[in-house]
Amino acid sequence: MTAGTARGSRRDNDDSGPDELTAVQAALAAEHAAVYGYGVVGGRIAGDRRTEAQAAYDGHRARRDALRRVVRDLGGTPQAAAAAYELPFPVPDAAAAARLAAELEDRLAAVYADLVRAGGAVRRREAAAALREAAVRSVRWRGGGVAFPGLVERAAEAAPSGSASAAAGAL
Repeated sequence: MTAGTARGSRRDNDDSGPDELTAVQAALAAEHAAVYGYGVVGGRIAGDRRTEAQAAYDGHRARRDALRRVVRDLGGTPQAAAAAYELPFPVPDAAAAARLAAELEDRLAAVYADLVRAGGAVRRREAAAALREAAVRSVRWRGGGVAFPGLVERAAEAAPSGSASAAAGAL
């Protein structure tokens, strides 16, 4: 994501919605978690997949830094990263690391889908590109994809289930 415009002229070039700052902050928080998560992935994966993990780590760091600038351009204070994040499951080996990477990308896709909805024209394009990148990475890690990346989590949440538990504060 790029800041794109100066603080004073943002509205002239972008039809930002009132929830845009909140959505950008959520994307920033998700990128912080992804950077942390890819640190775990990189420590458990080897070979060609390690190169892929390093590229994803670098990409998420760059996007995180750009989102910090966007938050400031929108008049906010960028959310800081947590000292640590709770992993959604144990990651003892390369197979679990690949599953974690796919999960990180799925969660990012969901956050960027929200930013597509809440953002103005410029941010919407950037968020759609980030959603697409997350979906492609998820497919590479998992070996398969979903019809509507970023929305699969919403469908699972909307479906009735026997469990009311959710992993709050997890990656």
